[in-house]
Amino acid sequence: MNAKSPLNRPRRRELDGVALEEVKEVLEAMAVRAEAETGDEWKAPWRRLVDGLLHQETLYNGAYAALPPLVDAASAAPEKFVDLWIDVGFMVTAEGRDPVPTDLEAGFRASVRLAEQAAVRSFLAVGTPAAQCAHLALSCVALAGHHTGQALWQFFDPRESHLSLVCPGCDTDTEIAEFFVDPVQPPFEAPALPDLVHVRQGKHPWDEVAQTLHEGVLGEQWEPFLRVGRAVAMAGVPSAAPGEAVLCLVAGMVAAMGTPEGAGREWARKLLLLTGCFRCPHCAQTWTIADCLTDAPGGASPRNHHRQTWTVDDWSATAAASAGVRQADAAATGLHREGTALLAADGTSRGRLTVFTDSAPNTHDGVNALAVVSPPGLPRLVAGAGDGGAVWLRDVADGRLLQGPLPGHPDRVRSLTALPLPDGYVVLASGGDTGTIALWDPLSGRAVREPVGNWLGVVVGMCAAAVPDGRTLLVTGTDRGAVRLRDPSTGESLARLNPYGRPIASICAVPISAGHTLIAASDTQGDVHVWDPAVDDPWERGAAVPLSKQALEDLRHRVAVVTAVPLHGRSLLATGDRNGAVMLWDPTTGDPVGDGLSSDGPDSPLTAMTALTLGGRRPALVTGSKQGRSLRLWEPETGTVQHIALDVAVTCLVGADADVIVGHDCGVFKVSFTGRSG
Repeated sequence: MNAKSPLNRPRRRELDGVALEEVKEVLEAMAVRAEAETGDEWKAPWRRLVDGLLHQETLYNGAYAALPPLVDAASAAPEKFVDLWIDVGFMVTAEGRDPVPTDLEAGFRASVRLAEQAAVRSFLAVGTPAAQCAHLALSCVALAGHHTGQALWQFFDPRESHLSLVCPGCDTDTEIAEFFVDPVQPPFEAPALPDLVHVRQGKHPWDEVAQTLHEGVLGEQWEPFLRVGRAVAMAGVPSAAPGEAVLCLVAGMVAAMGTPEGAGREWARKLLLLTGCFRCPHCAQTWTIADCLTDAPGGASPRNHHRQTWTVDDWSATAAASAGVRQADAAATGLHREGTALLAADGTSRGRLTVFTDSAPNTHDGVNALAVVSPPGLPRLVAGAGDGGAVWLRDVADGRLLQGPLPGHPDRVRSLTALPLPDGYVVLASGGDTGTIALWDPLSGRAVREPVGNWLGVVVGMCAAAVPDGRTLLVTGTDRGAVRLRDPSTGESLARLNPYGRPIASICAVPISAGHTLIAASDTQGDVHVWDPAVDDPWERGAAVPLSKQALEDLRHRVAVVTAVPLHGRSLLATGDRNGAVMLWDPTTGDPVGDGLSSDGPDSPLTAMTALTLGGRRPALVTGSKQGRSLRLWEPETGTVQHIALDVAVTCLVGADADVIVGHDCGVFKVSFTGRSG
């Protein structure tokens, strides 16, 4: 690092998220990679640096000093540092960015221009797997200064089908469960060729990109879309280019350079679905989908033109064609609710519902966290919480309110778990939106530990972990990737897991022997992590075995929810993806067990999952869907499945022997299953 580097200035040591030694470590590793034919050793120190600079969509100001020397080093051999260019794209599009310090502004702006040149050269130099190719193309667009680059944060992946849109008019979120279908032919007309008045002057790297977008890259029927993308590239991706036109360019780039060739072309066709128009179901205004992908897009306005406008139902109907058989089977084996009874198609009773009255007071989104607590020698209790910061306790048998609402949490409670103490007693742990963690006595309703906040993020999940020395620890996971082992008496942090810092979506404990549990978690990108809480060093695996990467890729299984399920005298890890597919895994080998449960209908993305033990000690899993307003009961030993149509949006689930407690948008009820399911 030369003497003029911004990191060598004394004040730069005050910047957040970076240390001079970390940057030097990355530079040294990059120098080795630049001289070598192969090698990924530079990625580990780079990833640690990125984790310090970028949390969720917050970019710390240390990036403005760290990036210039790193970009300069990587630009000497740009094709060897594809991951770096993608990460830099995420950085320059992060929603929470501190202003660039005045004395660093000129250098940082120059490094972004250099990064654009280098990222485009890396794109042209190497064939990149289709999913990564989409990220690289969007990163190139972001470094060019176009707002469509913010679409990076959608985490596009050819193996996923869902898409989240935010209406620029009313800020309503809409999730389309089956958006990315592979269209045989264009479902709508291409955008009009943009009138690009402000063409980029001078030599720019996009001329070569335009040359790669030759006829035949996508196929004859898609040529109008390719012409639009070519025009944007020839103009140098000016900031005034319409978002849908820039997405034509991105799709063309993926078709031209994504590998293997067939996968690149398939994913490009899926990306071109983003160039259409969408009517918001809430405010009924029509927007380009490109304007619904990014935050506050410049120049966004409702559209009123002759291009076909699609609704959520249009995509659902398209996906339903391939799922027709599955949906027909579901209808034949489904249950429906009549009052408090669950009835099969022939009118046979298969279960009953017990409604917990007044179970969601003062909440907007209903109940979002549940846990079952079993104090020694006392009836089982169910704890629930909504967005008002209150926790309540009810009798599992009849739903009677026993304690609550318990005051204390200043924020919305997002997670709950039962936690055994060394003396054999059980307390209730709760975690909130601002990182608050509290411990409660379930009998008196008093706080054992008052809610105390921290900077680690929203506590999205909690569980109890047993370690071989006889202790039971509280495990908490946050949306900023902080996974902590805590003292069950005080809630204080003892150790950390998740060294890579991926944001957590779901977390659970999986017993592997008496007195020893592993911790499994899914992150927001759909990957699964397994850790051993008995190991002091978070980088050491101990007894933890990662799930088979090959099996996950073959199954295209991007995990949203995890839980443990007892089966054949052992505990297995259950993973559920957004589409409702469920897989079982042996935690001691990392291999899948059995055939799993296939995806549900396209309008029923999985949002919650829990294990039950039915009559005859039959293990079962229940999955719930908020959007689909339904449950599925699956018995892995027999493969039987029951679809249960509800009139509520399922938000959370917890099992209590053969019963499942259902949290939803209007409160809580219990489902007690009777008889065989099928």
